[in-house]
Amino acid sequence: MQKTFYSNGKLLLSGEYAILDGAVGLAIPTKYGQTLQVTETSLGKLEWSSFDEQGSIWFEGIYALDGFKEISTSNKTISSTLIQLLSEAKSQKPAFLNNASGVKVETKLSFPRNWGLGTSSTLINNIAQWAQVDAYQLLWNAFGGSGYDIACAKHNSPILYALESGVPIVEKVSFNPPFKDSIYFVHLNQKQSSKKAIAAYRKQNFDKKWLISRISAITKRMVDTSTVTEFESLLTEHEEILSEVLGLPPVKIKLFQDYPGAIKSLGAWGGDFVMVTGSEENMDYFKSHGYSTIIPFSEMTL
Repeated sequence: MQKTFYSNGKLLLSGEYAILDGAVGLAIPTKYGQTLQVTETSLGKLEWSSFDEQGSIWFEGIYALDGFKEISTSNKTISSTLIQLLSEAKSQKPAFLNNASGVKVETKLSFPRNWGLGTSSTLINNIAQWAQVDAYQLLWNAFGGSGYDIACAKHNSPILYALESGVPIVEKVSFNPPFKDSIYFVHLNQKQSSKKAIAAYRKQNFDKKWLISRISAITKRMVDTSTVTEFESLLTEHEEILSEVLGLPPVKIKLFQDYPGAIKSLGAWGGDFVMVTGSEENMDYFKSHGYSTIIPFSEMTL
C-alpha cells in the first residue's frame, strides 16, 4: 500500500519578524513544494530517502520503528531533526506506525533547498498529514516560528495570516494585482538561519504595539493597491520600519543602491529571496551583479 502527501512552499511578502508578535502578514503559497510518499514494507524498519529537485538523494536514514532509534544515516544533524519530528508526531498520536511491519519513505522537492521556500515546513506539514496530527503544534514543538509557512503548505491561494493569543488566524485573499508582471523574486544566494534571525529580533527593544499596527496596515494596503507606484511606496515603508527595529540597513541600501525600482527582503533579512519591482529589462541589473535566479511573480505563485 502506498500513500502520497504534498505541501506547498511559501513566501512571506509582508510582516516578517512582526508576524511573531501578532502583526498581519501577506503570504503566498508557491508553485514549488514537496511530496512525501509512504510505502509499506515487511522489513521491520523505517527507511528514509530525501531527493532534491534534480532527483539526487541529499539525505538517507534507517530507523527502528519502535522509538525511531537511528540505525544508520548520511547526516547526523538532519537525522536528529527528523527523529525529533517523528517522535513529536508519535507523542501527539500514539497509534502512529503502531502496527507497521515496515515503511519506506521518499520525499521529493521541486525547488533547490537553498531557495528558502520551505524545505522544513513542507516536510512538517507532510508528516502531520501522514500521522494525522496538528501541523502547527508539530512546528511549534520542534522549531518554533509563527506558523504562516504551515498555513501556506495547506492553502492554495494567497492568505492573510496572524497569531491571536497563539491561535493561527488565516484569511484567504485575492492577490492578483494588475501590475503583477512588474513583480519579480530575486534569490540572493545566501541562506539565513530563521532561528538565529528570530533570536536577534527578540533582543531588540521597541514598541511592539506600534510595530504591529504599522505593519498590519501596510499588509492590508498591499492587498488592495492597484498601482505599482503605491505598491513600491508600501514596500519601501515596510523596509524602513523593520530597518529601524532591527538596526540593520534595508537590502536596497546595502546591496542595490542605484536600482530604480523597489526592493523588499522576504523572511530573515540578508538571505533567500527579495521581492523587486521593475520590467523584464530591469532584471539585467541583478544579472550583472551576479544574481541569476530571477522568478517572475506569475511563475512563483499558484
